[in-house]
Amino acid sequence: MREPPPTPPRGAVYERVGPLVRIVGQFRGFVSAPRDVGVRGVELDRLIAEQRDYFAARGEAVEWKVRAHDEPTDLPDRLRAAGFVAEDAETVLVGSAPDMVAAPPLPNGVRVRRVSSGHDLRRLAEMLSAVWGQDWSALADDLGSRIEAAPDDIAVFVAEAGGEIVSAAWLVYFGAADVAGLWGGSTRVEWRGRGIYRALVGVRAVLAVDCGIRHLQVDASEDSAPILRRLGFHEVTTTTPYIWRPGVEEP
Repeated sequence: MREPPPTPPRGAVYERVGPLVRIVGQFRGFVSAPRDVGVRGVELDRLIAEQRDYFAARGEAVEWKVRAHDEPTDLPDRLRAAGFVAEDAETVLVGSAPDMVAAPPLPNGVRVRRVSSGHDLRRLAEMLSAVWGQDWSALADDLGSRIEAAPDDIAVFVAEAGGEIVSAAWLVYFGAADVAGLWGGSTRVEWRGRGIYRALVGVRAVLAVDCGIRHLQVDASEDSAPILRRLGFHEVTTTTPYIWRPGVEEP
Protein backbone atom coordinates (compact mmCIF):
# COMPACT_ATOMS: atom_id res chain seq x y z
CA MET A 1 0.00 0.00 0.00
CA ARG A 2 2.98 2.33 0.36
CA GLU A 3 3.87 1.99 -3.29
CA PRO A 4 2.35 4.62 -5.61
CA PRO A 5 -0.15 3.50 -8.27
CA PRO A 6 1.63 1.48 -10.98
CA THR A 7 1.34 4.14 -13.69
CA PRO A 8 2.51 7.69 -12.87
CA PRO A 9 0.06 10.52 -13.66
CA ARG A 10 0.86 12.61 -16.74
CA GLY A 11 3.91 14.75 -15.96
CA ALA A 12 4.86 12.85 -12.80
CA VAL A 13 8.00 10.77 -12.28
CA TYR A 14 8.76 8.10 -9.66
CA GLU A 15 12.31 8.22 -8.34
CA ARG A 16 13.93 5.64 -6.07
CA VAL A 17 16.16 7.34 -3.51
CA GLY A 18 17.65 4.74 -1.19
CA PRO A 19 14.72 3.29 0.78
CA LEU A 20 12.31 6.00 -0.44
CA VAL A 21 10.03 6.53 -3.40
CA ARG A 22 9.97 10.20 -4.41
CA ILE A 23 7.16 11.45 -6.63
CA VAL A 24 8.03 14.53 -8.65
CA GLY A 25 5.96 16.63 -11.04
CA GLN A 26 2.63 16.90 -9.23
CA PHE A 27 1.14 19.94 -7.49
CA ARG A 28 3.55 19.13 -4.63
CA GLY A 29 6.18 16.50 -4.11
CA PHE A 30 5.55 13.31 -2.20
CA VAL A 31 7.82 10.96 -0.27
CA SER A 32 6.80 7.40 0.57
CA ALA A 33 8.93 5.34 2.94
CA PRO A 34 8.83 1.69 4.05
CA ARG A 35 7.69 0.88 7.58
CA ASP A 36 11.32 1.00 8.71
CA VAL A 37 13.30 3.58 6.77
CA GLY A 38 16.46 1.65 7.65
CA VAL A 39 18.67 4.51 8.84
CA ARG A 40 19.01 6.23 12.19
CA GLY A 41 20.37 9.41 13.76
CA VAL A 42 22.58 11.58 11.58
CA GLU A 43 22.01 9.37 8.52
CA LEU A 44 18.26 9.83 8.84
CA ASP A 45 18.68 13.59 9.26
CA ARG A 46 20.76 13.61 6.08
CA LEU A 47 18.13 11.60 4.16
CA ILE A 48 15.35 13.98 5.28
CA ALA A 49 17.40 17.07 4.42
CA GLU A 50 18.19 15.69 0.96
CA GLN A 51 14.47 15.40 0.16
CA ARG A 52 13.70 18.84 1.56
CA ASP A 53 16.56 20.45 -0.34
CA TYR A 54 15.67 18.65 -3.57
CA PHE A 55 12.18 20.15 -3.58
CA ALA A 56 13.44 23.49 -2.26
CA ALA A 57 15.62 23.74 -5.38
CA ARG A 58 12.47 23.18 -7.44
CA GLY A 59 10.52 25.77 -5.44
CA GLU A 60 7.95 23.12 -4.49
CA ALA A 61 6.33 21.86 -1.31
CA VAL A 62 6.74 18.21 -0.35
CA GLU A 63 4.75 15.76 1.78
CA TRP A 64 6.34 12.92 3.77
CA LYS A 65 3.67 10.47 4.91
CA VAL A 66 4.23 8.80 8.30
CA ARG A 67 2.25 5.96 9.90
CA ALA A 68 1.99 5.61 13.67
CA HIS A 69 3.86 2.28 13.65
CA ASP A 70 6.76 3.47 11.45
CA GLU A 71 10.37 3.13 12.55
CA PRO A 72 12.41 4.74 13.89
CA THR A 73 10.00 6.21 16.42
CA ASP A 74 11.79 9.58 16.35
CA LEU A 75 11.10 10.06 12.63
CA PRO A 76 8.37 12.68 13.31
CA ASP A 77 10.68 14.63 15.61
CA ARG A 78 13.43 14.64 12.99
CA LEU A 79 11.02 15.75 10.27
CA ARG A 80 9.89 18.65 12.44
CA ALA A 81 13.50 19.57 13.17
CA ALA A 82 14.06 19.77 9.40
CA GLY A 83 11.18 22.22 8.98
CA PHE A 84 8.33 19.83 8.16
CA VAL A 85 4.96 20.67 9.74
CA ALA A 86 2.45 18.00 10.78
CA GLU A 87 -1.08 18.27 9.41
CA ASP A 88 -4.10 16.56 10.99
CA ALA A 89 -3.69 12.85 11.64
CA GLU A 90 -6.01 10.48 9.82
CA THR A 91 -7.24 7.01 10.78
CA VAL A 92 -6.25 4.17 8.46
CA LEU A 93 -9.21 1.80 8.10
CA VAL A 94 -9.56 -1.43 6.13
CA GLY A 95 -12.81 -3.13 5.15
CA SER A 96 -14.09 -6.05 3.10
CA ALA A 97 -15.18 -4.82 -0.34
CA PRO A 98 -18.01 -7.38 -0.74
CA ASP A 99 -19.46 -6.25 2.61
CA MET A 100 -19.72 -2.64 1.39
CA VAL A 101 -21.70 -3.04 -1.83
CA ALA A 102 -25.16 -2.62 -0.29
CA ALA A 103 -26.21 0.99 0.20
CA PRO A 104 -29.42 2.90 1.05
CA PRO A 105 -31.30 4.61 -1.79
CA LEU A 106 -30.19 8.12 -2.70
CA PRO A 107 -32.36 11.08 -1.68
CA ASN A 108 -34.88 12.21 -4.28
CA GLY A 109 -33.26 14.32 -6.98
CA VAL A 110 -29.72 13.07 -6.32
CA ARG A 111 -27.85 10.99 -8.89
CA VAL A 112 -24.35 9.50 -8.90
CA ARG A 113 -22.24 9.31 -12.04
CA ARG A 114 -18.66 8.59 -12.99
CA VAL A 115 -16.80 11.61 -14.40
CA SER A 116 -13.58 12.23 -16.27
CA SER A 117 -13.93 15.50 -18.22
CA GLY A 118 -11.93 18.56 -17.28
CA HIS A 119 -15.16 20.51 -16.79
CA ASP A 120 -16.54 18.03 -14.25
CA LEU A 121 -13.21 17.70 -12.44
CA ARG A 122 -13.00 21.49 -12.07
CA ARG A 123 -16.54 21.52 -10.66
CA LEU A 124 -15.51 18.78 -8.25
CA ALA A 125 -12.47 20.79 -7.11
CA GLU A 126 -14.66 23.87 -6.61
CA MET A 127 -16.99 21.84 -4.38
CA LEU A 128 -14.08 20.57 -2.28
CA SER A 129 -12.69 24.10 -1.97
CA ALA A 130 -16.04 25.25 -0.60
CA VAL A 131 -16.34 22.29 1.80
CA TRP A 132 -12.84 22.59 3.26
CA GLY A 133 -12.29 26.34 2.97
CA GLN A 134 -9.04 25.79 1.05
CA ASP A 135 -7.93 26.10 -2.55
CA TRP A 136 -8.30 22.63 -4.08
CA SER A 137 -8.12 23.83 -7.69
CA ALA A 138 -4.93 21.82 -8.36
CA LEU A 139 -6.89 18.63 -7.70
CA ALA A 140 -8.72 18.92 -11.02
CA ASP A 141 -5.49 18.69 -12.99
CA ASP A 142 -4.13 15.98 -10.68
CA LEU A 143 -7.17 13.75 -11.17
CA GLY A 144 -7.26 14.51 -14.88
CA SER A 145 -3.59 13.53 -15.21
CA ARG A 146 -4.23 10.25 -13.42
CA ILE A 147 -7.21 9.42 -15.61
CA GLU A 148 -5.30 10.31 -18.79
CA ALA A 149 -2.27 8.22 -17.83
CA ALA A 150 -4.09 5.13 -16.55
CA PRO A 151 -7.90 5.29 -16.89
CA ASP A 152 -8.28 1.79 -15.44
CA ASP A 153 -6.41 2.70 -12.24
CA ILE A 154 -8.82 5.37 -10.97
CA ALA A 155 -12.60 5.94 -10.99
CA VAL A 156 -14.01 9.34 -9.98
CA PHE A 157 -17.66 9.71 -8.94
CA VAL A 158 -19.83 12.71 -8.13
CA ALA A 159 -23.28 13.00 -6.59
CA GLU A 160 -25.33 15.80 -8.13
CA ALA A 161 -28.57 17.56 -7.22
CA GLY A 162 -30.14 20.34 -9.25
CA GLY A 163 -27.06 20.61 -11.45
CA GLU A 164 -24.75 21.07 -8.45
CA ILE A 165 -22.12 18.63 -7.23
CA VAL A 166 -22.98 17.90 -3.60
CA SER A 167 -20.47 15.10 -2.92
CA ALA A 168 -17.51 13.42 -4.62
CA ALA A 169 -15.19 10.47 -4.12
CA TRP A 170 -12.82 8.28 -6.08
CA LEU A 171 -11.42 4.75 -6.13
CA VAL A 172 -7.70 4.17 -6.71
CA TYR A 173 -6.12 0.82 -7.56
CA PHE A 174 -2.68 0.06 -6.11
CA GLY A 175 -0.05 -2.44 -7.14
CA ALA A 176 -1.43 -4.79 -4.47
CA ALA A 177 -3.64 -7.31 -6.26
CA ASP A 178 -6.58 -7.29 -3.88
CA VAL A 179 -6.56 -3.80 -2.30
CA ALA A 180 -7.97 -0.50 -3.55
CA GLY A 181 -8.09 2.90 -1.84
CA LEU A 182 -11.14 5.07 -1.21
CA TRP A 183 -10.32 8.77 -1.52
CA GLY A 184 -12.31 11.99 -1.39
CA GLY A 185 -15.64 11.28 0.22
CA SER A 186 -16.50 14.93 0.88
CA THR A 187 -20.09 16.22 1.04
CA ARG A 188 -21.54 19.73 1.24
CA VAL A 189 -22.67 20.46 4.79
CA GLU A 190 -26.34 20.90 3.91
CA TRP A 191 -26.42 17.46 2.23
CA ARG A 192 -24.82 15.45 5.02
CA GLY A 193 -26.70 12.80 6.94
CA ARG A 194 -28.76 11.70 3.92
CA GLY A 195 -26.85 8.58 2.90
CA ILE A 196 -24.88 10.13 0.04
CA TYR A 197 -21.46 9.34 1.53
CA ARG A 198 -22.61 5.75 2.10
CA ALA A 199 -23.90 5.53 -1.46
CA LEU A 200 -20.52 6.59 -2.84
CA VAL A 201 -18.83 3.90 -0.74
CA GLY A 202 -21.25 1.36 -2.19
CA VAL A 203 -20.74 2.44 -5.81
CA ARG A 204 -16.98 2.16 -5.46
CA ALA A 205 -17.24 -1.18 -3.63
CA VAL A 206 -19.30 -2.63 -6.48
CA LEU A 207 -16.68 -1.54 -9.00
CA ALA A 208 -13.88 -2.91 -6.82
CA VAL A 209 -15.57 -6.30 -6.45
CA ASP A 210 -16.18 -6.46 -10.20
CA CYS A 211 -12.43 -5.98 -10.64
CA GLY A 212 -11.54 -8.76 -8.19
CA ILE A 213 -10.66 -6.45 -5.28
CA ARG A 214 -11.29 -7.95 -1.84
CA HIS A 215 -10.25 -5.11 0.48
CA LEU A 216 -10.80 -1.37 0.65
CA GLN A 217 -8.50 1.03 2.51
CA VAL A 218 -9.22 4.58 3.66
CA ASP A 219 -7.13 7.33 5.25
CA ALA A 220 -10.14 8.78 7.06
CA SER A 221 -10.72 12.21 8.56
CA GLU A 222 -12.33 12.52 11.98
CA ASP A 223 -15.65 13.16 10.19
CA SER A 224 -15.47 10.05 8.00
CA ALA A 225 -13.94 7.54 10.43
CA PRO A 226 -17.09 7.05 12.59
CA ILE A 227 -19.23 6.41 9.48
CA LEU A 228 -16.75 3.86 8.14
CA ARG A 229 -16.51 2.07 11.49
CA ARG A 230 -20.30 1.70 11.53
CA LEU A 231 -20.09 0.17 8.05
CA GLY A 232 -17.63 -2.46 9.27
CA PHE A 233 -14.23 -0.94 8.51
CA HIS A 234 -11.51 -1.67 11.07
CA GLU A 235 -8.80 0.68 12.30
CA VAL A 236 -5.24 -0.56 11.72
CA THR A 237 -3.13 2.53 12.42
CA THR A 238 -3.06 6.29 11.96
CA THR A 239 -1.20 8.37 9.38
CA THR A 240 0.06 11.94 9.49
CA PRO A 241 1.26 14.03 6.56
CA TYR A 242 4.35 16.12 7.29
CA ILE A 243 4.63 19.07 4.90
CA TRP A 244 7.58 21.26 4.04
CA ARG A 245 6.87 24.44 2.08
CA PRO A 246 9.25 26.86 0.38
CA GLY A 247 9.72 30.14 2.16
CA VAL A 248 9.32 28.65 5.64
CA GLU A 249 12.35 29.28 7.80
CA GLU A 250 14.10 26.14 9.01
CA PRO A 251 14.59 25.75 12.78
